[in-house]
Amino acid sequence: MITIILTIHIIIAVALVGTVLLQRSEGGGLGIGGGGQGGGFMTARGTANLLTRTTALLAAAFFATSIILAILAGNTGTSGSIVDEVVKDTSSVPAIPASPSVPTGQ
Repeated sequence: MITIILTIHIIIAVALVGTVLLQRSEGGGLGIGGGGQGGGFMTARGTANLLTRTTALLAAAFFATSIILAILAGNTGTSGSIVDEVVKDTSSVPAIPASPSVPTGQ
């Protein structure tokens, strides 16, 4: 379940970055989308409205998937710190027995 939502989340993030980069900027940024003369498929205003709505929709989906992933990560059933697990593991390791003494030169 988490893997599916995480995959959708990554796809939404990439699409969100793409739509933001396609928007026409005021300050001369990338501004790849639209803006030419002539009667294309959509006017500049129509393209701006479509990209603005798409950005808002993708942003809402991004936040929703972020919240869902946070909730799913919190409900894993394990609590505590990783340090506690390390302490438990080291306390259960048996001590190394002392090597038998070997008489020398007798």
